[in-house]
Amino acid sequence: MSLADITAAAQRIRPMVRRTPVLAMEQSPRAGLSNPLHLKLECLQVSGSFKIRGAANRVATLGPDRIAAGLVAASGGNHGMATAYMAAQHGVAATIFLPANASPIKAQKLRLLGATVRHVGTVWDEAHEAAQSFAQSAGAFYMHPFADPAIVAGQGTVAVEMLEQIPDADLFIVAIGGGGLIAGMSQFIRSVRPQARIVGVEPVGSPTLHASFAAGEVVRLPQVTTRVATMACGRTAESIYETARRHVDEIVLIEDDDMQRAAELLWLDFGIAADLSGAASLAALMAGAVRPEPGACVAGLVCGAGIDGLSEQSSTSLPADAPAGAAR
Repeated sequence: MSLADITAAAQRIRPMVRRTPVLAMEQSPRAGLSNPLHLKLECLQVSGSFKIRGAANRVATLGPDRIAAGLVAASGGNHGMATAYMAAQHGVAATIFLPANASPIKAQKLRLLGATVRHVGTVWDEAHEAAQSFAQSAGAFYMHPFADPAIVAGQGTVAVEMLEQIPDADLFIVAIGGGGLIAGMSQFIRSVRPQARIVGVEPVGSPTLHASFAAGEVVRLPQVTTRVATMACGRTAESIYETARRHVDEIVLIEDDDMQRAAELLWLDFGIAADLSGAASLAALMAGAVRPEPGACVAGLVCGAGIDGLSEQSSTSLPADAPAGAAR
């Protein structure tokens, strides 16, 4: 994957995706932020997340014969919905494998898109193995969520738009599941705005790239305990690790509850329905895991839609004033 691959992908998928807006995080004192923060709202994207970018780019590079037997994906939810959407657009079958911790709402959405949903295993890696085996036996095309250069290039188009919309951004904060989003985005950001700092965010219960960075090589986590299915991955791909190692400055870890609080704030203060991964950029700032330089312009994204911030506890779990760990 190169800079040219990402710019070509941006042109290729333009008719199939939305140019999502950017929200300036103002008038929200409870977030406790002292730096200007801009969030790109990929939760308003086609299929509900940035994942449609990679799926659209991949399918656009395939001939009709290659997808005639259908598309298959393993997903925490968002990549599955993007795959199902593209299958529906091309009139082919979609079979999506989900781990047990995937959102029931997203499973329902997949069925509404016409996909066959199969629950396998407790984490994405187990669903991935089953999906690969099924795709091979059925002759269908397997849509890997991150170990596919065309999909990663598609995800990188988020950064193309962000740098047009927030040209002065000094710090980019990006959620990490398998790592395709941060690999694609960091490749473009480092090429176009090399002075910017790039920080990845992972759950404490799924420190996939964080552990690999510490070890100096790709490692498999002994267990994945996060409840955030869209950020749960036991092992990344070598290509993702190498790209992130070159371009990403730091990876921080946050608790699932940090993302819950941020999702609730996004809903209560802005009416934005984000899933927990979509709240990760804001959560890293609110929890103090990322502390920007004074005056730095911060760019993050709400990468996926969901109802995680709309829970019954939303009115009570969010403190009335700024959290104690808020970035200052």
